[in-house]
Amino acid sequence: VGNSSVLTCFLKGNITMLTWTITPKAGGLCTLVYRRTRTAHPSCSKLAPCMSPCWCFAAPPRLSLSCDEQGSPVCEAAAGKPPAQLSWVPEGSSTAEEKCYDNGTVTVLSKFTACSTNVTNVTTCMVSHPAGNWSQSISC
Repeated sequence: VGNSSVLTCFLKGNITMLTWTITPKAGGLCTLVYRRTRTAHPSCSKLAPCMSPCWCFAAPPRLSLSCDEQGSPVCEAAAGKPPAQLSWVPEGSSTAEEKCYDNGTVTVLSKFTACSTNVTNVTTCMVSHPAGNWSQSISC
């Protein structure tokens, strides 16, 4: 803690992603992911309260979209590291909650609760994450 390291890799060919696996003396494995086409997380200075320092080592979430009993869309980005950012199209009111796990991953659950009356009934969940961006649409 408090030290930094320089990881060097001499690129050969058309490589777009590099990974380093780090085995700490205590805790689980961490994987550092660098994508040439995407901004990497250069530091762990903005830790979420429930995350380990390995939050900046990206693990893509699993996306699911469903309708609850009241007919509202519910979007889940499960087991991401760091937590995914969820948004809705069309824009409207939503609630979100995070569940943190011991392995440093976070599941984000967002429920779309309201939209204007002049909008179609198709709703899209947009997921933003360092490992990629995804979307799914549903009509509840």
